[in-house]
Amino acid sequence: HEKEIGMKALKKILLGLLALIALSLIGGYFYFEKKFSPPQNYLIVSGLSEGIPMVWQGNDENPYGAILLPVRIDGIDKLFYMQLDLGSPVTVFYKNSLQSVKARFPDRIPEETEKAKIALDFSLRDMKVSSKLFEVLDYGTKADFENPDAQNIIGTLGTDLLEKRIVTLDFKNSRCSFSKKRGGSGFERFEFKKRRILIPAVIGNENLKLMYDSGTSGYELIMNKDKWEKFRKGGEVKIEKGNSWGKILTVMTAASHQKIRFGSKTLPLSEVTYIEGTSKAQNFLMKFSGMQGMIGNKLFLNRKMILDCRNQMYKIE
Repeated sequence: HEKEIGMKALKKILLGLLALIALSLIGGYFYFEKKFSPPQNYLIVSGLSEGIPMVWQGNDENPYGAILLPVRIDGIDKLFYMQLDLGSPVTVFYKNSLQSVKARFPDRIPEETEKAKIALDFSLRDMKVSSKLFEVLDYGTKADFENPDAQNIIGTLGTDLLEKRIVTLDFKNSRCSFSKKRGGSGFERFEFKKRRILIPAVIGNENLKLMYDSGTSGYELIMNKDKWEKFRKGGEVKIEKGNSWGKILTVMTAASHQKIRFGSKTLPLSEVTYIEGTSKAQNFLMKFSGMQGMIGNKLFLNRKMILDCRNQMYKIE
């Protein structure tokens, strides 16, 4: 009889523990679901724009470090630039850069709110973008108005813009266009999850889900260390320092002899990259989203990519 009572008590304890574990897992899921969910899209977009020049920012070792698009702020007769970063789910401005613009044009740049938001209007040629709730990051450098060749970068264009327009990235001619309709056939399906572009790909006999991040512009394919070892050819490893919102990373790139297939299109994979120093949040985001690597613009040089994020369709030409 005492054994029965003991067994019942043990069962109750085990059931209680299982219930706690289940609640923890569910709570954890909703916590990270909220943490990695982008805020509401507050962009107001009007008009279309064709043939915007894409300016590459980089160095001798990596000339394709970032894509910059020229923008104009309403009421200011100066050209500025914003980085097209399709790894960012929101369009943001840089505080240090805006403050220097405000010092020169005090009537054209409003004050930030207490929650680091700002109301601005800017244009990408014939397309106008505005919001009363642009995020302002404590980042950026002072604008140089004395040098006519200065690339004054004031912010980042994120994938919230791609919820409003279809984007065509013509890497061959270094031109970018924003439209409302896509034409032609040959489009493939991808996932647009939490404003992140997840494209299915095949390397060898391995199916992968890869995040397209134009912010990792100068690299073809970024993977974890195990996959990097698997797909690299061996030989010399190029080591350089990277910058992720002010954090210094170690970037290791090695030659590869693989091919990578996106739907019906097969591209040569000449190199693969591994990055040390990424944050725990970035690593968890990769696991949480299901992605197994990131692809950058270097893979698509001399090609054209069309992204229709609203309908989750893309094409590589």
